[in-house]
Amino acid sequence: MSKRYTITAALPYTNGPIHIGHLAGVYVPADIYARYMRLTGNDVAFICGSDEHGVPITIKAKKEGVTPQDIVDKYHAIIKTSFEDFGISFDNYSRTSAKIHHDTASEFFKTLYDKNEFVEEVSEQLYDEKANQFLADRFVIGTCPKCGYEEAYGDQCENCGTSHNATDLINPKSAITGNTPTLKETKHWFLPLNKHEEFLREWILKGHKKDWKPNVYGQVKSWVDDGLRPRAVTRDLDWGIPVPVEGGEGKVLYVWFDAPIGYISSTKEWAAREGKNWEDYWKDENTKLVHFIGKDNIVFHCIIFPSMLKAEGSYILPDNVPANEFLNLEGNKLSTSKNWAVWLPDYLEDFPEQQDVLRYALTANAPETKDNDFTWKDFQARNNNELVAIFGNFINRVVVLTNKYYNGEIPTPSEFNAIDEETLAALKAYPDVISSSIERYRFREGSQELMNLARLGNKYLADEEPWKTIKTDEERTKTVMFVALQIASALAVLSEPFLPFTSEKLKSILCHSELDSKLTWEDIASKDILLPAGHNIQTGKPQLLFSKIEDETIQKQLDKLENNKKANEAANKKVEPQKEEITFDDFTKLDLRVGTILEAEKMPKTKKLLVLKVDTGIDTRTIVSGIAESFKPEEVVGKRVTVLVNLAPRELRGVESQGMILMTEDESGNLVFVNPDIEGIDNGLKIS
Repeated sequence: MSKRYTITAALPYTNGPIHIGHLAGVYVPADIYARYMRLTGNDVAFICGSDEHGVPITIKAKKEGVTPQDIVDKYHAIIKTSFEDFGISFDNYSRTSAKIHHDTASEFFKTLYDKNEFVEEVSEQLYDEKANQFLADRFVIGTCPKCGYEEAYGDQCENCGTSHNATDLINPKSAITGNTPTLKETKHWFLPLNKHEEFLREWILKGHKKDWKPNVYGQVKSWVDDGLRPRAVTRDLDWGIPVPVEGGEGKVLYVWFDAPIGYISSTKEWAAREGKNWEDYWKDENTKLVHFIGKDNIVFHCIIFPSMLKAEGSYILPDNVPANEFLNLEGNKLSTSKNWAVWLPDYLEDFPEQQDVLRYALTANAPETKDNDFTWKDFQARNNNELVAIFGNFINRVVVLTNKYYNGEIPTPSEFNAIDEETLAALKAYPDVISSSIERYRFREGSQELMNLARLGNKYLADEEPWKTIKTDEERTKTVMFVALQIASALAVLSEPFLPFTSEKLKSILCHSELDSKLTWEDIASKDILLPAGHNIQTGKPQLLFSKIEDETIQKQLDKLENNKKANEAANKKVEPQKEEITFDDFTKLDLRVGTILEAEKMPKTKKLLVLKVDTGIDTRTIVSGIAESFKPEEVVGKRVTVLVNLAPRELRGVESQGMILMTEDESGNLVFVNPDIEGIDNGLKIS
């Protein structure tokens, strides 16, 4: 029996494009689930939209000298297009700057306000006297009170994940001016989460102990056990949804309050367009609500938003919140600020028509139970060793042989033997096996079961060897090819949630559209014949489902990341501050000369010191230099160097050092000689 599903994916924040961490954590698993639910005959509303309010938008706008609306318009278009091109099958993709969202969020706030569900408080908030404004959470940076991380934001520490108030930070600084903020009184409305503690204990900690993922359940339990406190739902800002009640002038709804309401407003937008009743998808107990999010959003979707829905009184609550952990990149944490990411628009440009390769690689290595690492080498191996060598190889062999032996026509089988019947029975079991994985939110497991079906096909062909039996037993060959084609047809349907572009291509190759009726998920398990004898598949040059990815292609991506890392290090390199000012007369006292190192040896019982003999053009003298950890003695002999010759002699480990050799560091922190490398510069020449 079909059921109604409202499936939401976390609203992406419109201050940058989508990257693979977002895809692996939220959008690919959500799309697999939504596509599967549609395939199995359910009524699905797959909902998302751009999250366009909040402080990071205003910070970016100030940096770029444009308006916040300019920023959200730019990135909303980029994100929406990327999702479409990547095949994320949202039924509606909206935005929180839309009028329908402003109206919906305002109405929701007023309903709770009229029901006295808020607590109104005058409190002290951080204020930047120089900027003449209150500092919302992301305008404050300080030391996390829990883990000591020195660059925590005012609402959350990105190092340990703890949520807090800006006033909890140690040594807070304004992100606008760098000044230390003061405390100033302001009025705000708070959602008293403590009032909903008992409801949350009953609903989640008792009601969902067995069916929610351990990482989600554990984080919620930790929060509830620690004791919930009132949470502000308004902010002193000029970018956002104005607080729609008396006394709310100059204030907006806090972004975490308005953003999840974006699911509701996006559903309203979709329902109006499609002629449906939006309330069926949010207020009917027969509807199953599922939120797909990353682990940094667990608190908002499992504690705060449900408390808001409960307080309003007419909404259903989420049936599940299958949050994923984080995806790292090449052994390091993904970072948008450091450009350590694989951006979706870049991927789509660099790998045209290979959306399914990334979908598969991210699903097969999904961070479902722990943080996982994306590497380009694993991406390449998943494509070459699995998609090409297993799935693509099976389909290619089946299509080529069918065209070669039967001119593309499905042969009429003879009697099935035990192996044929076992293979067809195994084929019929796969829909339920894959369904079980998807319905338990084990998409990684489901993707591997799909690959196992392709393995079943490959093994069947390898064991039955139709390329041999065609010469000895044509009837047997017809049966083998008939069975192999049934497996190919099943793959075309069952691959759709995971590999939608591949599924479409394979259906085209097998000419599914010319069948009497569209094959469904259930048909794979119940029908004895998926492709009937006499049906014609595509003839002509075989269309490959996947192509091998070469080492050079992967190296380009690795080089791009390395260049990003170097550029970021250069941009963030801390330069030592200028020393105390000196006069020109002070500078003229320095006698800098060109010299050449004649001899070098390591000073006994030290790690850092080399004893050098240097021709300064004036004389040959001994200089002790702390460069032994960077250079071997034989590497520096013959080096042209810059020498400070009038430095007072100094005894080091019993050796008198008569000068100093000038050194600096490269971007990696390695010592480098400050060299007079131009030819014709003789020893002893002064440097001025």
